[in-house]
Amino acid sequence: MSTSRLEAFADGVFAIAATLLILNVQTSGSPLGQALLNIWPSYVAYAVSFISIGIIWVNHHTVMNQIAHVDRRFLLLSVLFLMLIAFIPFPTRLLAEHIVAPEGAQAAALSYGATLTLTAILFNAIWRYAAHNRRLLKPNADARVVEGINRSYLPGPFIYFGATLVAFINPLASAGLYAAIAAFYVLESSLFSRR
Repeated sequence: MSTSRLEAFADGVFAIAATLLILNVQTSGSPLGQALLNIWPSYVAYAVSFISIGIIWVNHHTVMNQIAHVDRRFLLLSVLFLMLIAFIPFPTRLLAEHIVAPEGAQAAALSYGATLTLTAILFNAIWRYAAHNRRLLKPNADARVVEGINRSYLPGPFIYFGATLVAFINPLASAGLYAAIAAFYVLESSLFSRR
C-alpha cells in the first residue's frame, strides 16, 4: 500500500487536534480585561500543546519521508497513535482549568503527561516497526537519517514519563517541564535540520 492515504488522514487528524485546542481558551465574568488575565493558564496550555502537536507533525512528516509503503500493522499502529493525537485537547483543557487550583492540579498534570508519554511510545513503535530490518523504508533511505531518527526519538517516552512523575511532587513544576520539553524539541529540530 502507498503512504498517501495515511498521510492525508494523519494531516487531517493533526489539523483538527490543533484547531480544537483553541476551544479550550474561554473566558467568563467581568470586567473583561481581568477575565482575560485570569485565564493565563489557558494561553500557556494552548501554546505548549499547539507546539507539541506541531513538533509531532513535523517528526511524522520526517518519518513518512523515509517510508516507501505501509502494511496493515503499520496502519493499525498509526490509528492508535492518531487516536492519542486527537485526544491531546482534552488533557490540555484539564491542565488549563486545574493547574493553579488547590484540587485537581495533580490529576490534570498526570493525565497530560500520560497522554504525551503514550503518544511518544506509539510514535517510537511506528518508527521502529517500519525501520526494523528496513521493513517499510525506501530502498534509498539515507542510513545517517535513519540512525538520526533512531537516536532522537528514543528518549521521548522517558523524558515525558519523567516529567509526568514530577506531578506527584509538584504539578506546576510538571507542567513547566512539559513547556520546557516543547521548547527543547523546537530547538533540537532547528539544530537537526541544519546538519
